[in-house]
Amino acid sequence: MEFKNSKGIFQQIADNLCDRILLGEYSVGDKVPSVREQAANIGVNHNTVMRTYTELQREEIISNKRGIGFFVAEDAPLRILAVRRQEFFEFTLPDLIDQIELLKITKSDVKTLITKLEENENK
Repeated sequence: MEFKNSKGIFQQIADNLCDRILLGEYSVGDKVPSVREQAANIGVNHNTVMRTYTELQREEIISNKRGIGFFVAEDAPLRILAVRRQEFFEFTLPDLIDQIELLKITKSDVKTLITKLEENENK
């Protein structure tokens, strides 16, 4: 995992785990790597991973079964999607619109791009 400066490491670890849940690598009820295992896998201090897991637990994305480990919570995919969509509409989309206006990208340019994407999807 490569870390970026724009977000805290614990948040990047959380985002990565949430991505893996959305991609189906971890399903509802699946055990996620232990704190120590995850820390070793990505090369960070186990306290950083513990902070990540604590936050994900607070957000009800994972749950802790004492003595057994952490597991993907029942509503985790829906919760992640809801948060990600809200962040998209609140932050990403306005930034994208600003860039479109700044770069003078036209509706025609966007339509052409969408058509190309649809053609690639149908292949």
